[in-house]
Amino acid sequence: MADWQIGDVAITRVVEVEAALPGGGETSMVMQAYPDAVKEIGWLRPHFATEEGHIRVAIQALLIETPGNRIVVDTCVGNDKERGNPFFNKLQTGFLKDREKAGWPRDSVDTVLCTHLHVDHVGWNTMLVDGKWVPTFPKARYLIGRREWDFWSTEDDEDNAPVLADSVQPIFDAGLADLVSDDHVVCDEVRLRPTPGHTPGHVSIVISSKGETAIITGDLMHHPCQMARTDWRSAFDTDGDMAEKTRHAFLAEMADENTLVIGTHFATPAAGRVKRDGAGYRLEV
Repeated sequence: MADWQIGDVAITRVVEVEAALPGGGETSMVMQAYPDAVKEIGWLRPHFATEEGHIRVAIQALLIETPGNRIVVDTCVGNDKERGNPFFNKLQTGFLKDREKAGWPRDSVDTVLCTHLHVDHVGWNTMLVDGKWVPTFPKARYLIGRREWDFWSTEDDEDNAPVLADSVQPIFDAGLADLVSDDHVVCDEVRLRPTPGHTPGHVSIVISSKGETAIITGDLMHHPCQMARTDWRSAFDTDGDMAEKTRHAFLAEMADENTLVIGTHFATPAAGRVKRDGAGYRLEV
């Protein structure tokens, strides 16, 4: 059963991890999201924040089924991977079994889209088989933004280097990767939209069918609190100024449309429509 239907397109979410975390600080998903500040944004509760002001977040993949395609958007953290962040290190989740329960076995996927190449968006690109990282979706083409790849493949980043080594490079080695423009059209119903700032080649995913539209944000925003406080930033933004500019423009556009906004890190129910709310915005679910 799909979570959302956009015309002829079904969109299903498969959650790897969902949790409430105390936000705020220089290494936080949203640096200004301290509990007292979050509690001031009343509409975040109960879906996106606890009564204590802790932000609810998710790591999840979005599965898009069009009349002719089966597409996975972002592949979470993955199992068995050695990561410096203890929250991500050597996870053991039932993600693949959950996908199968949703009717999405690995070999049914024809396209994998990576909004960007951070650790929690590419992990299930590969899986560990007999001590070797192999493509999780053996019949899929993995579409990676050329600008995104050009940046990370030449960037000296000790945190992201292991991610590229075990979750991205094996896809190239298997001949399954395609570098595409950041406005690439995947099929009649699905296209990429450039939303730079979080990373240089960051994209969001636009789904359109029969006059209806949805957008999967990627890390254009990490949490709905950034709608109410559009200047709140993530510690993981490559260019915070650009990310804020992109977010401002996106929210202003969405507030004037009826587009379903699906947040890649938004906790259940994960999606809604953007409405103006004073000097900021809110997510109507």
